[in-house]
Amino acid sequence: MASRAQEQTLLGLCDGELDSKRHRSSFLTNKVGGHPDWLPGISRQSPRCGHCGAPLAHVVQVYCPLEASPYHRNLHLFACPGAACSGRSDSWTVLRSQCLEERTASRPAPAQEAPPAATEWCDTADDWGVEEEEDGWGGGVEEDSQGQEKTAAPEEKAGEVDVSSRLQDLNLGASHEDVPVLRPFFISVAEESDLCGERDDLWHAQQLLREYESREGMAVGELEGGCDRGGEEKYEKTSARHGDAVFSRFMKKISLCPQQILRYCRGGTPLFVSELPPPAAAQLASAACGRCRGSRTFELQLMPALVSLLRREDGGGGEAELEFGTVLVYTCTDSCWTAGAGAAVEELCFVQTDPDQQLFK
Repeated sequence: MASRAQEQTLLGLCDGELDSKRHRSSFLTNKVGGHPDWLPGISRQSPRCGHCGAPLAHVVQVYCPLEASPYHRNLHLFACPGAACSGRSDSWTVLRSQCLEERTASRPAPAQEAPPAATEWCDTADDWGVEEEEDGWGGGVEEDSQGQEKTAAPEEKAGEVDVSSRLQDLNLGASHEDVPVLRPFFISVAEESDLCGERDDLWHAQQLLREYESREGMAVGELEGGCDRGGEEKYEKTSARHGDAVFSRFMKKISLCPQQILRYCRGGTPLFVSELPPPAAAQLASAACGRCRGSRTFELQLMPALVSLLRREDGGGGEAELEFGTVLVYTCTDSCWTAGAGAAVEELCFVQTDPDQQLFK
């Protein structure tokens, strides 16, 4: 079931390492790296690189149900960490999976410490961490009358994966031996509009300061760390003279929150790192869903700040495993799905580094 276009942009931020000894993630968890948590009834998939054929590493998991839809919904992004595959769209894969909510509604959560409450990337989302408990996590762990930990309420309401999906986490034979695993991190959410409000407050304070300077005939100086709107416009025009105007707009937009690792705005407009060559723009505009042949719409993109987090879980090497400017994800506008389908649907992934490296998946 299709959702109306997302009216607000949500920003994904790194919210601490996901320690498997303390937290159990599920398909409700938004996270970087680790192993994918598949929805109940969805077969475990191990995509391979379209360029070199190597198994792909799991990069990001997003829980993103659509408004008024009866389905749980996940997006999983995978990428090849091979140096020769860096920046290639055919070295990335994005899989969409869905499951009727009724399949999980009656299943109790396991009695163990739970991760922070999962955030839905939709209009009715409860931002992760809005009501923080003493341990610093929204929807934290409570204790019963005997001092035993019990699972947080959000997990109890949403249910947990069934036994068959838990078995997917086990290393069966040698199936995972060659699959690179990236260090897992939680993803928390902030509304971009809230950050814009903070910037407007700062601009208003600077305006009052300038009025005071004019009235008193003395220069107090700019507020520390501030920049007025005129300065922003000057930055954009100056940068455009010496470089790509599209890239200048990209940098100006993310400067409000440079630490953002993900932008979510289904049905919105993506931020491009550079101007698309005409063939690439035409392909994006006409790309159809591989399953129903309907149209696709922009849903989310990965941002440059994510690159520094993408390191192997085993600690092998300190360098980032992947390099990109941005990774854009386009999904079926109708989010087509057949109840009982056991395999995830592949969606469109587009990587931007520079114009010469823009290859489609």
